[in-house]
Amino acid sequence: MNIYKITDAEPVDFAAGELKKYLRMMMPEGGDIRISRDAQAADGFRLGILSDFGMDTPEAEDLRLDDVLHIEAGPQGGIIAGSNPRSVLLAVYKFLEKNGCRWLFPGIDGEVIPIKPLDQVSYHQMAAMRYRGQCNEGAEAQINMMETIDFAPKIGLNTYMIEFDVPMYYYNLWYSHKYNILKDPEPVTPDTVLQWKRVCETEIAKRGLLFHDMGHGWTGESFGISTKGGWAPEKTGCTEEQRQYLAMINGKRGLFEGVPLNTNFCMSNPAARAKVVDYVANYAQNHRNVDFLHIWLADAANNHCECEECVRKITSDWYVILLNEIDRELTRRGLDTHLVFLAYLDLSWPPETERLQNPKRFTLLFAPITRTYIQSYDVDADPAAMQPNVRNHLSLPKGMGESLAYLEEWKKTFSGDCFAYEYHFYATMFRDPGQMAFARGLAADIKGLRRHGIQGIVEDQTQRFGFPTGFPVCLYGSLLFDPSQDYEDLRRDYFTHAYGKDWEKAAEYLEKVSEIFDFAYLLGEKGTENDAYYCPEHRKDFEGTDAVFAAMEVLARQNVAADRRAVSVSWQMLIYHAKYCRILARCCAERCQGNRELAQKYLDALRLEMSKDEDALQRYWDLGLFFVRMREYMM
Repeated sequence: MNIYKITDAEPVDFAAGELKKYLRMMMPEGGDIRISRDAQAADGFRLGILSDFGMDTPEAEDLRLDDVLHIEAGPQGGIIAGSNPRSVLLAVYKFLEKNGCRWLFPGIDGEVIPIKPLDQVSYHQMAAMRYRGQCNEGAEAQINMMETIDFAPKIGLNTYMIEFDVPMYYYNLWYSHKYNILKDPEPVTPDTVLQWKRVCETEIAKRGLLFHDMGHGWTGESFGISTKGGWAPEKTGCTEEQRQYLAMINGKRGLFEGVPLNTNFCMSNPAARAKVVDYVANYAQNHRNVDFLHIWLADAANNHCECEECVRKITSDWYVILLNEIDRELTRRGLDTHLVFLAYLDLSWPPETERLQNPKRFTLLFAPITRTYIQSYDVDADPAAMQPNVRNHLSLPKGMGESLAYLEEWKKTFSGDCFAYEYHFYATMFRDPGQMAFARGLAADIKGLRRHGIQGIVEDQTQRFGFPTGFPVCLYGSLLFDPSQDYEDLRRDYFTHAYGKDWEKAAEYLEKVSEIFDFAYLLGEKGTENDAYYCPEHRKDFEGTDAVFAAMEVLARQNVAADRRAVSVSWQMLIYHAKYCRILARCCAERCQGNRELAQKYLDALRLEMSKDEDALQRYWDLGLFFVRMREYMM
């Protein structure tokens, strides 16, 4: 059997290697598969971009961004093509998927590869969403980063973002073992993390994924103030030279609450803006591999300069002035770097007077971090709910209709591409231990995007998302590519491959767990104004649940000895899950009645159990991010 590369491009090379690897795994009797480059090949498997086969792609507006997949291939070979080199790789995975292959969660243990003859596949489709991606977040080891990047195109994603120039904070969340009470720290240095980031960039490029970079950090690094500590206070403070450029709040300039990452600069100061412009331009010049460079201001809210000049304009007006200056400097240097700007927190309010002068360089990122996840994107924008822009006294949007109203106002000033930066796999997933109510909400969000002209999502998310099931993240990839797919069909497909003959019992168990814990309750939507998690009537839902978890432990142990490794691992996760849920239910039973001290004792017991098991769960479960979320629950 021969595989011919019609197009000369690194992602096509990688796609050919992946096709060879999985075809050999599927062959009942093995066999030799040879890869070569031959633009004139007329037989075997032919991989390349559609134009090299003489095919047009009228449905694609931008061949670099729009993924069109074309497959006409079977047992004897055929054409596997795409609108760009990355799309060829996506088409290879789609061909394999149509032949029974599945990737249920990252890593080799998540693969389901049948041994069977190939079927004939005829397929042609363009991805509905242009932006389909992930961004690093949470407690991450390098193995998590590598496996997540590898996993992304297998579920149809086309984008990967790495936040920060050197993402020390996220790596340290893992290597410090801050949330595991049984492990000693394993310090890593900035040089090590930078090298790891470069390895990740190589893997992203190998697959042709769109690389998004930076985001936070500009407002500190531009002035020589390190933001590598993330959201931790900086003990050394700042120099007087640095202080003159920082935002004045309550009559003083300095680090906002001691945190460099949350500190904005005096945006009306031309010298301060010039430093940011020069730093961004130098970064762009030295990082030509970046497809989208994100220009964000400091994190946190109500932290902008109150000097006499700054208050003459709202923050978004100063932001647009800065973006225009960055654009002019990039143009002067001959750089075509594409920039992403942000509607987020204080920047939710659009500019009143300023406009982007070169909009083709920019893409709008809508980041509704304060939204409620009880409502989906499939609601009308609610302009009546919008609040006035009062510097450093802003009331941030919570209702989804209110959040979307701000977006609609932004879009009146900018007509270019817009995608969402979301937090489903950063915070929301941890509010639903069964993850089935969460999955339905995620599906509703994706299906509602087009209603508001949003062209996809990049998730700010943990790099470990296979516990208790990888269904939500696979659902995410599938629906972003084709939101017309039926939720129940996707649910059935995932669970049959992940859990085998007893898949319905596994699905029923997770649905029951979602019912017990109540997504709305853990989102803080059922408590009181003073205590979002005080809900005494919910205690009855936790009573008598031990039997549910005990029954699952028995069933899971019966299924662990499965023929397929992916099925075995999926059931193993449910053994651990049932054990933890038994303890978590006791914690929640006390917390909903306001018994914080007793609830904390159960949470401490849960942390001990998870610490004991973390080595077995590391690739699938972000213990650190879970306990960050539970800390909020206990407040």
